[in-house]
Amino acid sequence: MRNSFAGRCITDLGTSGGCGKGSLVATNASAGKRSGWLTFAAIVLFSVGFLRIVSGISYFKNSAAINDLTHGAFHSQLWAWGVWDICVAALAIVAGLALVGGADFLSVGFGKTVAYIWAILVIVQGFMLIGQASWYSAGMIALAALVLYGLAFETVDEGV
Repeated sequence: MRNSFAGRCITDLGTSGGCGKGSLVATNASAGKRSGWLTFAAIVLFSVGFLRIVSGISYFKNSAAINDLTHGAFHSQLWAWGVWDICVAALAIVAGLALVGGADFLSVGFGKTVAYIWAILVIVQGFMLIGQASWYSAGMIALAALVLYGLAFETVDEGV
């Protein structure tokens, strides 16, 4: 099998050879592609970020639809839960923007660092709330674990 590198064909043994008809050749167009895991992580970060903004606003509103969180970390102080959700949302949206390259001043490395911090905070919060909202906590932990997996197996040269 031969690969294309800088405009010439190289065989598996490293010797130069002609690219015959029907041989497998990788083009330079594939070098700009991003990994699906990094894109998945960015989509999850955006989704969770926007949902956390809505959740934070509902905490500020003191809605009756909120679960009983009196035994949680902030007890019955719903405004504190609102601030927490807005902060987690901000981390998620900034990390998502950096991962997709949506902001010129944010690098992919910065986005990965913020996404790691976000995932650790979400996992810790998931374990803190597992007694009050078990399915919500399990979903948060699973999504954060998938984001961690996507970030851990994405190499630096594959990113944007």
